[in-house]
Amino acid sequence: MAFGLYLLIKGGDWTVDAAVFVAERTGLSPLFIGATIVSFGTSVPELFTSVNANLSGYPGIALGNVLGSNVANILLVLGATAFVFSLTANPKHLVKDLAMMLLATAILVYGMLSGSFGQVFGLVMFGILAVFVFYQYKTDSLPLDDDEEDDGPGISSMKGAVIILLAGLAALAVGSELLVKGAVQTGTALGVPEAVIGMTVVAFGTSLPELSTCIAAARKQSVGLILGNIIGSNTFNILSIVALTAVIKPLDVDPVLLGMEMWGTVAVAVVFTIWMLTVGKLTRPVGIVMMLGYVAFVAAQYLQPQMVT
Repeated sequence: MAFGLYLLIKGGDWTVDAAVFVAERTGLSPLFIGATIVSFGTSVPELFTSVNANLSGYPGIALGNVLGSNVANILLVLGATAFVFSLTANPKHLVKDLAMMLLATAILVYGMLSGSFGQVFGLVMFGILAVFVFYQYKTDSLPLDDDEEDDGPGISSMKGAVIILLAGLAALAVGSELLVKGAVQTGTALGVPEAVIGMTVVAFGTSLPELSTCIAAARKQSVGLILGNIIGSNTFNILSIVALTAVIKPLDVDPVLLGMEMWGTVAVAVVFTIWMLTVGKLTRPVGIVMMLGYVAFVAAQYLQPQMVT
């Protein structure tokens, strides 16, 4: 457990250092780098967890992991980050990314209400993501901040940055896996339904890479990386994690997830989008409210009637 936490901390530092370096050397904005390279990398734990769970006959964990991770990314990760470092962004720089996150969420709801995610549907979802990433690259905006200039220590070349980036992402994936494994075993021993384990324990563990990366980025005051990472991760979780899991093996929807779990995920995404497009700022008090909201959301999972079944 301790070693896993260490890997998360170091992995977050390495990932941010390398990503900032790449952004500056290529002329791409930290928002774009965070929404693509970093967000996909920090979603690797979700990918492995969901694919393995579905192949092992636990679709509730596979889909619950994505729903819970998207809630944790916004309420817990951004809430904790805002508690450490106030986040301010120009709403116009976030419009396309937030709109895509909402579209992905709508596609997720459609798939869940239909009862399953088939292989063809999964391919279509992944295709939509590929088109959007290409669009992002072609229309990449300027950085959110003028002062986001902090080369990672020891990084002097693009090759070195790529190596450090890969090492950071690998450390994030391994570190989260070590922490999740023990947590899942504990939840199973307590007789908690698999969908709830996915929504809470597994989702929390697989969101630790985003938390570690955002805290590291906060220390470097890289707002673009922080917001790009979270918004991008939520989009990737749906259009790549759910999609690829379904492509490998059709993903059935556990009815347990069709209540508060699904609509709570939708509500968090919608409220966050409205807040960022109107207020555009996450302060420490807002961060505290967000974290308390996450605690309440998790607690509600264990107070529902289906827990006794």
